[in-house]
Order: sequence, then C-alpha cells, then structure tokens
Amino acid sequence: MAVNNNSNGRPATKRGRLWIAVGVVAALAVIPVFTRPGPLKVRTTTVERGPIRSLISTNGKVEPIENFEAHAPIATTVKRLLVHEGDHVHKGQLLLQLDDADLRSQAARAQAQMKAAQADQADLSSGGTREETLTLDTQLIKARNVLADAQRNLDSLRRLQQQGAASAGEVKQAEDAVQRDQADATLLEQKQKDRYSQPEVAKVQAQGAEAQAAYQAAEDALQKSSVRAPFDGIVYTLPVKQGAYVQTGDLLLQEGNLSKMLVRTFVDEPDIGRLAAGQKIEVTWDALPSRIWTGTVSTIPATVKLRGARNVGEVTCTVDNEDRRLLPNVNVGVTIITAEHSDVLTLQREAVRMDDTKPYVYEVVGDKLVRREVEVSLQNLTRVEITGGLPDHAIVALSSVDAKPLTDGARVKVVQ
Repeated sequence: MAVNNNSNGRPATKRGRLWIAVGVVAALAVIPVFTRPGPLKVRTTTVERGPIRSLISTNGKVEPIENFEAHAPIATTVKRLLVHEGDHVHKGQLLLQLDDADLRSQAARAQAQMKAAQADQADLSSGGTREETLTLDTQLIKARNVLADAQRNLDSLRRLQQQGAASAGEVKQAEDAVQRDQADATLLEQKQKDRYSQPEVAKVQAQGAEAQAAYQAAEDALQKSSVRAPFDGIVYTLPVKQGAYVQTGDLLLQEGNLSKMLVRTFVDEPDIGRLAAGQKIEVTWDALPSRIWTGTVSTIPATVKLRGARNVGEVTCTVDNEDRRLLPNVNVGVTIITAEHSDVLTLQREAVRMDDTKPYVYEVVGDKLVRREVEVSLQNLTRVEITGGLPDHAIVALSSVDAKPLTDGARVKVVQ
C-alpha cells in the first residue's frame, strides 16, 4: 500500500524530520547572540606629564608682626582723642589722653607714703628720731652717773665695815643699789644699740616696699593715661570716642606696622608630621579672591591645642603686605606646599585603586582592561604621581557608566 502524505493521520516523513532538525540547529545558533553581554562602557583618563604638589589646605588668622595695644589703666573718661581709625602715625606721637586727675592724687598720696616710709627706715638705721636719740643719750649719761655714785658708796661702806663702822646690812643695801643701777644702765645701752625688734624692723621694711610699689603703680598709670605711638604704624582699631567712659582694662586702640603680616595657621593633628621649616605657603582671602600672598613656614608646632572641635598645631609665617590690602584679624585660607615635583607622570587620583596595600590601575589596551600594578609618590586631592608601571599617555579606566565593577580582561568601550 502507498504511503499517505496526508498529515491528518500518518507520521511525518523523513523530509519533515529533516526540516525540524534544521530549525532546532538554527534556534541554538541564535540563542548566544541574544545572551552574550556587550562591552563594558567606561570613562577614562590619560597619564599626563607635568608638575604635582603635595598640599595641606587649612585656615589661618592674620595679625601684625609689630603690634601695640593700649588699655585703660583705671576707670575714667577719654579726655582727648587725637587720631582716627586708619591714620598713619609716627613714633612718639600723642594719640589719646585720659582724664588723669584721680591718678595724680593717687600718685601724690603714694609719694607721701613712700617718703614717710623712707623716714621710718632712716630712723631704723640711726636708732630712732633725733629727739628720741638725744633723750636716750641723756638718760644713759644720767644712769651711768647714778651707777658710779652707787659704786663709790658701796666701796666706802665696805671700808667702814672693815673698821667696824658700818653694818653688814648697810653694805647689802649698797650692793643691791649698785645692781639696780647697773641693770638700768645696761637696759639703756641695749636700747641705744638695738632699739627696734625684728618684727618692728620687718613691719617698717614692708611698709616701705608697699609705699614704693604704690608710687610706681601710680606713676605707670599716669604714663599710660597719655597714649603715644611706640613706632611708626597705622591705627587699625579705635573702639572709643572722646568723652566716653572706660573701665579698667578696656581696649583703647591698636596700632600696627602693616607692611609685614604674621599669618597664624591651624594645622590638624594628622598633618603635623608633614611640616618642616621653610616650606612654601600660599595665603588667600575671600574678600580679594584673585590675590595670593606667599611666604614660608617660620615656626612649626611645639604642642597641640584644642581649637573648637579640632586638635591643631599652630604654624606661623610672614608675608609682605606693602600695599596694606591684607587686613589685621581677618580669617584666611592657607595652603602649605609640603613637596613639589615638576615634569613627572601624573594620573587622576580616582583611577588608582588599592589591593593589599598595593596600588594598581586598569589600563585600556585595545578593547580590553589590563590590570597594572603601579608605583606612586606624591599625591594631593586630585592627582597622583606615577613613578612606575605606566608609560606616557597611557589610557586608564576611571569607572563604568552603569557602576558595574571593572575586572582584568573585560571587554570595554570608551565613552566620554
């Protein structure tokens, strides 16, 4: 019987099975096309040759190197004000005068006390006042005369006793009289030699020292009540007005030589070990953003201090300020250049990765990533110096566009 080609009841022929097999093979060939991943899209950077600097960026405060502050010595009023803020002044020029009437009274009283103390000290050295000395001398002469009379009387009675003309009682009374007169004369001699006791001497000396100190303090306050410029400079702070009342210790004015300024820089504790005298410093001020003042580290921290929430060491440097544009007491930005290399290979910092403390990068070679271990030296916030492992103009991957991890040997496509 012939084979029925009707598909309604008969199995498939050899030709049908062949077509099924061809379809399966074609399907298997198409599946990898749809499942194979495309190249990783990455951003890149290039190794460049040029300079690099290692920096410490922080803040600081400006103050005059040569600075003078005048404070009120007592509570009083400002009698005369002879300058304005910003005035150029010369050494010895009278700037401000306080009402010193009370000070003059204090100085006069202190001077009188000092002279009285000096007189007391003179009395100590001479044994008393002239009247006291003359009186004591007279009393001593009289006592010695009385003693001599008593001694002569005793001698006479003793001779009479030997002759039987005087009793033993009379001799005893004469001996007692000699002893009393001798004691009186000895006491007066002691007064003449050392009239004052040690506590009395110490008290007079203390009063003299106190009077001297009071007089010197009054004289010093008098001198400070007339404020004169100690050097050529500029009055840059003047918080008082003529006729104003000031308390003891109030700031009257500040004068400074503003041609050179001291920049006091605050360096965080972890960076202190990178500091050395002579390192270059760049100073910027927000009020003049296009201006840079330069100097070098003159002193490095000797200790760490708490400043706000920071542990810092203080670094100082001097900058030229001939045009007086940098003002006292302003806050500035400070960049300390701890090291600087020129004409070296540098790479964007984010391209360098770390693995077991060894730095490496992914170099783009053709359409693949190749892991390269590199040697680095100086680095700052944006770039790293490459001293080995990469040639000039090498292209290095930064990251993938879709945040997928970079791997050695991965196929890539560079995108901008």
